[in-house]
Amino acid sequence: MHGTRSGRHITPGHDVGMPARKPIDPAAARAAVLHVLPWLHDESAPAPARPELAAAVRLTARTLEDIAPGNSVEVRVPPFVAVQCIEGPRHTRGTPPNVVETDPRSWLLIVTGMAAFADLVESGAVEASGRRAPEVAAWMPLVPAGPPA
Repeated sequence: MHGTRSGRHITPGHDVGMPARKPIDPAAARAAVLHVLPWLHDESAPAPARPELAAAVRLTARTLEDIAPGNSVEVRVPPFVAVQCIEGPRHTRGTPPNVVETDPRSWLLIVTGMAAFADLVESGAVEASGRRAPEVAAWMPLVPAGPPA
């Protein structure tokens, strides 16, 4: 049943008061990643400024959220973003059963295909808990990056 509350139209399956987020522009995500690519290719290169790093992390995580919609896996890249993705059962309370958490550089290495998800899990750079967490790897790379220029 459709209705209104505080003048807002309510549709089934939508949170009241939560505006729909616009899909991420793939060109914007790619541009943000290209901006930090020198640092990804060479860890000794100067780190990108916080706003540029935040943009690359947020846009790529939200791209994953857009292309793999769902609520069965939570991807966390502190301090910049946490998204839910991959179709499956929705988790609503406490710690989700399927979580991927990593640092910004490791996330971007996975996103670009410069590092394999499984390798970073094995090294400890990525924490993947729950049986569904590894499914994130199936969506990578989001923004393929070639070898260093």
